[in-house]
Amino acid sequence: MNSYDYAHLAQIIVAVSVGYVWVFRFDNIVEEFKQYGLGSLTRTMVGASKIILATLLVAGIWYPALVLIPALLMGFLMAAAQYYHFKVHNPWSKRVPSLVLLVLCVFVAAVSSNLLS
Repeated sequence: MNSYDYAHLAQIIVAVSVGYVWVFRFDNIVEEFKQYGLGSLTRTMVGASKIILATLLVAGIWYPALVLIPALLMGFLMAAAQYYHFKVHNPWSKRVPSLVLLVLCVFVAAVSSNLLS
């Protein structure tokens, strides 16, 4: 496998993870956003953005030009998640998933921009 194959796998992992959390674990999302002091409009905008970006990451497997911007934006959202986890002093068990997705997004962006080959 080459770096593009690993990037495609990372794109799928990010997309499926985001979809799973925002569709099937939405009750946890509601509680977390309350804990962070963020409103429902913010939650809705973040959720819609993540679902759109996840869809673009999957489409980017067939249309590579779509990948870089969604990977960077998703990485930004995961970095924001890290900020809020630290702000409210969540345990590492709650911080690790968004950290792993952040690393995967950076990897996908690096491969997409030919920094890694």
